Amino acid sequence: MKPGQGYDTAVERADPAKLLYIFQLHVMAPLVLMQGVIPGMRTQGGGAIVNVSSGTTLMTIPNNGPYSGTKLAMKSLSLTGREELARDNILVSVVYPFMTDTPFEKGTMAFSDPDVMWKPNERASHSGAQELPPLDPPEFVAQIILEAIQSGVAEIFAHEWMARGRSDPGGLHES
Repeated sequence: MKPGQGYDTAVERADPAKLLYIFQLHVMAPLVLMQGVIPGMRTQGGGAIVNVSSGTTLMTIPNNGPYSGTKLAMKSLSLTGREELARDNILVSVVYPFMTDTPFEKGTMAFSDPDVMWKPNERASHSGAQELPPLDPPEFVAQIILEAIQSGVAEIFAHEWMARGRSDPGGLHES
């Protein structure tokens, strides 16, 4: 398995085998890793687990449902684990980065309809495309992960608009 891989495709075109692979990567791998560290954390009297979700789970983006769906499942698993492990002083947090300036997209499978994908730093020039804020530097994302470890809060959002539950980061549809 590759670390951090996307699967951009329309729901109707999602290949069940590819979706299962992404589910194993985004849901099962964090579960197995959590299960691996919980006994040691319990023995030492506590600890911090941080799982990285995605800001795309806060939006409805064409061709992103399979990816976002797995990240939503991981969020639910993590926050449920947080409740279950609180009595052991084990804090499970979820971090929601936006889009990070890495070569992530090069490893993404099944880019199915580029005319309706949201594009960083571009004006909407196609029907359905939306303008997005600039990509976040990896160092910024690392800092919010560190903040999650240090603070132990349940959820940390990379940007204020994400915390407010906005689904329109570019501000194109504000009234």
